Amino acid sequence: MTTVTILSGGAAQGLVRGLTEAFKAQTGCGIDGEFGAVGIMADKLRAGAPADLVILTQALLAKLAEENLVVPASIADIGGVETALAVRSRDPRVTVKSEADLREVVRSADAIYVPDTKASTAGQHFARVLDQLGIAYEVASRLKIYPNGATAMRELAASTAQRPIGCTQATEIIGTDGIALSGALPSGCELVTMYTAGVTTRATHPDEAAALVRLLTGADHRELRQRVGFAS
Repeated sequence: MTTVTILSGGAAQGLVRGLTEAFKAQTGCGIDGEFGAVGIMADKLRAGAPADLVILTQALLAKLAEENLVVPASIADIGGVETALAVRSRDPRVTVKSEADLREVVRSADAIYVPDTKASTAGQHFARVLDQLGIAYEVASRLKIYPNGATAMRELAASTAQRPIGCTQATEIIGTDGIALSGALPSGCELVTMYTAGVTTRATHPDEAAALVRLLTGADHRELRQRVGFAS
């Protein structure tokens, strides 16, 4: 069976998983995906890793097109994803309506689960927010940093801490068992990231990859996108 190879940000993993059967029914093809921090996925493509399709942030896709690694005409927006707060399903939701609320919630947490603060969209943003709140140094020892948001959320679900929280893309929170979406970051700290798909210039199966882009972005699957955490 022909397999379309993807390099993708972790935010799109649930959506790709939800479309696997529809893609197979339409094309007869499977999907082999690697999901992780967007910066790492982009660097893998630059280093020559095989991929028919990439799903990364809009800004990264534009750069990769400039570098002649993605076909410009193939690029299509999937939808925006909020960076949000997470708690274990058994824990009370946190209420964060202001920067002061967020500062207090983070200070009171005894473990804070986040993705890579240098290579992932949500991790980079959360690190900036901690600086903005003036508590980066204060909470540094409580940060639990993992390669991507999906791993961070699985670790949060299994945490034995008393008052743990997490912060990553809403799609990764929704897609993790044992975790609950606790709300978006407050005004002044919020981030909505547009995720975009594009066929690579070295694609072995460009037509099939383009068909997958149409599934990812098509009106027929708007409800699925919303269900897994995309605004579209």
